Amino acid sequence: MFGRLGNAVVKHPWWTIAAWLVVAVLVIVLSPKLETESDQSNFLPSKYESLQAAEISAQAFPQTETVSAMIVVTRTDGKPLTDQDVAKTTQVAQALPKPEMVAQIVTGPQAVSPNKQVQVINVPMTGESLEDQQKQLDAVRDLREALPGQLQGSGLQAKIGGDIASWVDNEESFNRAFAIVGAATFVLIIGLILVIFRAPLAAIIPIVVITVVMEVAMGLIGIASKLMGFSGDDQLQTIILIVLFGIGADYYLFLMFRFRERLRAGDDKRTAMILAVERVGEVISSAAAAVAAAFLVLLLAAFGVFSAWGPSLAIAVVVMAITSLTLIPAIIVLLGAKVFWPSKSWQQEPKASTARKVGAFVGAKPLVVALVSGGLLAALASGVLMFKADYDFQAGFPQDTESAKALKDMERGFPVGLTTPVQVYLKSESGADLTPEQLSAFAEAAKGAPGVGAVQPPIPGEKTKTIARVDLVLKENPLGNDAISLVKDDLRPAVHKAAPEGTRAYVGGTTALFADINEVNNRDLSVILPVAALLIALILALQLRSLVAPLYLVPAVLLGFAATIGATVYVFQGLLDKPGVTFQLPIIMYLFVLAIGTDYNILMTARLREEAREGHDPRRAAALAVEHGGPTVMAAGVILAGTFAVMMLAPVAMMQQMGFGVAIGIMLAAFVMSMFLVPAVTAMLGHAAWWPGHGDRSKAKTEPRPELVEH
Repeated sequence: MFGRLGNAVVKHPWWTIAAWLVVAVLVIVLSPKLETESDQSNFLPSKYESLQAAEISAQAFPQTETVSAMIVVTRTDGKPLTDQDVAKTTQVAQALPKPEMVAQIVTGPQAVSPNKQVQVINVPMTGESLEDQQKQLDAVRDLREALPGQLQGSGLQAKIGGDIASWVDNEESFNRAFAIVGAATFVLIIGLILVIFRAPLAAIIPIVVITVVMEVAMGLIGIASKLMGFSGDDQLQTIILIVLFGIGADYYLFLMFRFRERLRAGDDKRTAMILAVERVGEVISSAAAAVAAAFLVLLLAAFGVFSAWGPSLAIAVVVMAITSLTLIPAIIVLLGAKVFWPSKSWQQEPKASTARKVGAFVGAKPLVVALVSGGLLAALASGVLMFKADYDFQAGFPQDTESAKALKDMERGFPVGLTTPVQVYLKSESGADLTPEQLSAFAEAAKGAPGVGAVQPPIPGEKTKTIARVDLVLKENPLGNDAISLVKDDLRPAVHKAAPEGTRAYVGGTTALFADINEVNNRDLSVILPVAALLIALILALQLRSLVAPLYLVPAVLLGFAATIGATVYVFQGLLDKPGVTFQLPIIMYLFVLAIGTDYNILMTARLREEAREGHDPRRAAALAVEHGGPTVMAAGVILAGTFAVMMLAPVAMMQQMGFGVAIGIMLAAFVMSMFLVPAVTAMLGHAAWWPGHGDRSKAKTEPRPELVEH
């Protein structure tokens, strides 16, 4: 099948390129754009309480603020605030301009801390669209510009904090970080391919092709989103880009290494390309099928954002695989050996290469290799037992900004949870208005709930008096893992119990939202991992015609997945003493380590079978497979790991953790599993590894020549 495909592409390279470009232009021009959502709560199933609380809030408080900035006022000499200071601060709040999106500016004696160290001016803001969010950022900038003049000569100082102020402070850092990461990624990919092939054309081709594929994939995803009724989140396009560069570089190297190998063997460029497509076509299609299947399993997730990630990533992978077996071979066959210009090294077989030495060692001592490599992965995987999810993005930002300093100032007088209170909505079940006595009784009872440092006065609903909101201020960091566990396990049950007769309490707010996301993420991983493992095992069984090989290949992949998370835990929670690692890490590891890392195992097992078919005994086949397939795996692994490693240059903890985690995971998949563990176990099992299909049966040592049509 793949030989015929290669033959068709080689016979009609210009027609192949033209057809591909026509389809690409039509898709890009005519397809609808994928719609995105920025609010994570929009992706939660309706059964979760934080979402129910948000819906109740919309009924009673239709104009409620979506974010809030806080102006934290202290004395410049550090002494307690006087009555005159409080009056001046109140006067300043009234005199401040109200930029667009600012609902009101509120303060007063009630906003002074019990120890008189701090007074807070609350600045709630409305709006949810991307345009509104930009206006909110501008509002914070306007207030910061106006504050110094209002406080001049008063002996007071003010800093603006809160989520929206933090985004203002870190927007430049994020933009700079993404620019650095983007530029470093391109330089790294081009630089490493230049080192591998010493040829500018060979390095530029994948960048250009993958960039075009990205546009085509996004067009097809837009069409699919209309047909299937899904929308993505703000991260989706970035994730698709990273996936395409990851698998695109892999598939490109799979093809180019085999093409170069055939040229070295004396084949002309057409014969070399047909044989390259024939040999790696099954590998690329199987790898793409495994990765796409792993992504489609995300459709089983309860968290709605994955309903977009799954089909979107699967479409991107399939488009990249088709491109790798059609467009790229057509371009390369037109260039022939010129693609390696000006280097002449492609003409000589490397002598005493690292891969040859590694292969010889694996073939000679497979038991030792399997025990050491497997033991290393198991040791790293033990770190999973200490995994703690971290939801506090603010703590991961630089701490020398105004918003970070404002938070520290505020903590001198108020509980840390004041910036992000737990929002409890009390609702009458009978339809009668809530009475002041009911609200007072509930607020008093809520003071004794676990972890509550303060209770704000109840706020009756704007549209209906059957609903009221009571904000609970936590004693500890409301975005910390302990607070999220507290809300989920202790605070919610206590608040439900405290609701007066005839009412029901709904616990919402950011902390409650993350508690529900934590629960749904745990549920989703418990479903996704086993189903993905089963599908990958099925694809491997079909590709290798073996029921035995998947029994050790799939556990190896899952062990690598666990080892990746464990290694990240050891580094960040252990060596760097962080409170946890970003809660998104397991799903990111699933996408980039478990799914994409499977490529290397498929490539290596296909080469192991090929060498066995050449008549080599299992140990010799393992040695040759590592020798010939190892350079491809090593090159692809280094490039993919490197593209993620550059994320560690960003001054944001979440990006550093993701960059390190994926980079180490890819390195483990490429260098430990594919280079050592998988060939060693296959060598020990020998002929039994390929039961019942016995696809390793010896064939004629002379490689069949493709029948080229006239050209």
